[in-house]
Amino acid sequence: MSAASITNQNNLQMPSSQTMKASVLCDVNRLEVRDIPRPVISPYEVLIRVSAVGLCGTDVHIFAGHANYNTNEYGQPIPLALQPQILGHEITGVVEQVGNAVTDLSEGERVVVDQGLNCVSRRHEVLCDYCRTENSHQCEFYREHGITGLPGGLAEFIAVPAVNTVKITSQLDPSIAALVEPLGCIIHSSDAVAKASTRHAVRAESGEQRVRSVLICGAGPAGLLFTQYLRNVLMYEGLLFVSDPNERKRQLAKNFGADEAIDPVASDLVELIHEHTGGKGVEYLIEASGSGAVFRAMPGLIRKQATVLCYGHGHAGTDLSVLSSIFFKEPVLVSSVGASGGFESDGRPSVYTRALKLIEQNQIDIAPLITHRYTSFGDVEKALSSDVHTADYVKGVVDLTADLRG
Repeated sequence: MSAASITNQNNLQMPSSQTMKASVLCDVNRLEVRDIPRPVISPYEVLIRVSAVGLCGTDVHIFAGHANYNTNEYGQPIPLALQPQILGHEITGVVEQVGNAVTDLSEGERVVVDQGLNCVSRRHEVLCDYCRTENSHQCEFYREHGITGLPGGLAEFIAVPAVNTVKITSQLDPSIAALVEPLGCIIHSSDAVAKASTRHAVRAESGEQRVRSVLICGAGPAGLLFTQYLRNVLMYEGLLFVSDPNERKRQLAKNFGADEAIDPVASDLVELIHEHTGGKGVEYLIEASGSGAVFRAMPGLIRKQATVLCYGHGHAGTDLSVLSSIFFKEPVLVSSVGASGGFESDGRPSVYTRALKLIEQNQIDIAPLITHRYTSFGDVEKALSSDVHTADYVKGVVDLTADLRG
C-alpha cells in the first residue's frame, strides 16, 4: 500500500473485510485513526496481524516534524500533507495470511518483523555490496516500513516478505517481543565497534589493550540495553558509568549493572570520570543521549585514542568546533544505524534472530524498560506528544492484544 493510497482513503468505499484501522500521521503533531485498505500480499509475502509496536525516539522525531525520511528521488522530504505516513517499526504479530509461494510459515504463527527491505527481501539474484558484506541496512535498494514512507506497524495489519519475519517459539509477551528491533540495533552497533581497529577492545586478550572503563551517556532504552549487553553478553567486568539526569533511569542502570549512575546536571561529569579513571578518562564512550552537551564535554571524558560510539541522534545547538578538541585526542569514532547484519541460511535476518534468542534466554531483561502500555491507536498521539516527555517515561509499547488477554 502506497502513501498515496493512505491520502485518498477517505474517498474509498470498501467492505470492512478489505479495510483496517491505522494510526495515520497526516501532519506534524497530528495523528488520525482512519479506515484504510488492508494490504494485499504477493506470493512471497505474509500478512501480519499486528500484536504490539514499540514507540521509538525516531517516531517522536518524525511526529514532531524534526525529521522526515520519506524522500523523493532527489532526496527531498515529501510533506506529510502530500503523503501521510503510518509510523511504527518495532513490530511483532501473528501470521494472518501466507503467500502461495511461502512454504516455511503458517497462519497463526507468532513472529517478530524486520522492517527493512533489502536485496534478500526483494529476492535479488545478485546481492549489492552492502547486503553481501552483512550491512543490510545500507542496502542500495533499502526501504523501511514505518520510517521511509512504507506503512509501519501502527495498523491492524502489515504485509512484509516472509524472510523479514523470525518465528517466536516461546510464550514471550508481545510487548517484550516488540523490542527485538531496538536490541538488534545495540547488537549491530556493538559488532561494528568490535570490528573497528581500536587501541582498546572489550574482549581484548591482553590486559593492556582491554577496555577497563566505559561511559554510557544516556539511560533511555538504548543506554539501558547497552548496559545489559555489556554485562550479560559481552561479559564486561570493568568500570561501567552511566550518565542521565532522570532518577528513574539512573536506578534502572544501577539495577542492570552500572557501577555509577551519574546525574550530569547535579554533578560535574568530567570531574567524576577523572576521579575514577586516574585522570585519564574512559577507553570507551557510548553516546546514546542525543545531547549536544556530551560532545562539548567529550574531550574531558575520554582518554587518548579512545573509542567513541556515536549512537544517539539530535545534538541540536552544538557548534561543530567542539570536534577540534575531540579530534586532538585521536579517538576512533564509530557510527551505526539499525539492526544491520547478515542472513541465516533461510534468508532471515541474523541480528534479529540473535536478539530474539537473547530475550527468550533471559540474558536481556526487557520488562523493566516498558513503563507505558497503550491499548489502542487513539492513545498514540498523547504518547508521542506528551507522555514521552514525562519523568516516569522510559519506553512505551502499543499492545493491541492486551484486551484479549484480559
